[in-house]
Amino acid sequence: MRQATLKLKMSIQNVNIMNNNIEAQKIIFKIMLSMLGALALWYVLILGNMVFDIVQRKSLEKEMLVLSNEVGKLELSYFSISSQVDLPLSSSMGFKEIKATFATRKSLGSLKLQSNEI
Repeated sequence: MRQATLKLKMSIQNVNIMNNNIEAQKIIFKIMLSMLGALALWYVLILGNMVFDIVQRKSLEKEMLVLSNEVGKLELSYFSISSQVDLPLSSSMGFKEIKATFATRKSLGSLKLQSNEI
């Protein structure tokens, strides 16, 4: 038993307490650097997408303004042309005035309901 105790004491004295496992620290440091790089890349991609969307929105706003002006011009020409349309013009183009006929429904009071006898 005494020999086992001496052996244990000797092995404890030979242990270097200051050894903080440098290799594990290097691996952790590399992992942290790679994660930082990945996050930086992700940030740049998101920022690039935002800038691209802002530029695209600006160009769409300009296009919307041009189309809105075009619609205004078309409405103005429609109103000027529609004021010239009258009955003689339409008859000269081959249109005829017709009498409208509407569908009617008989009222329920005029129907005779048969009694349902069992």
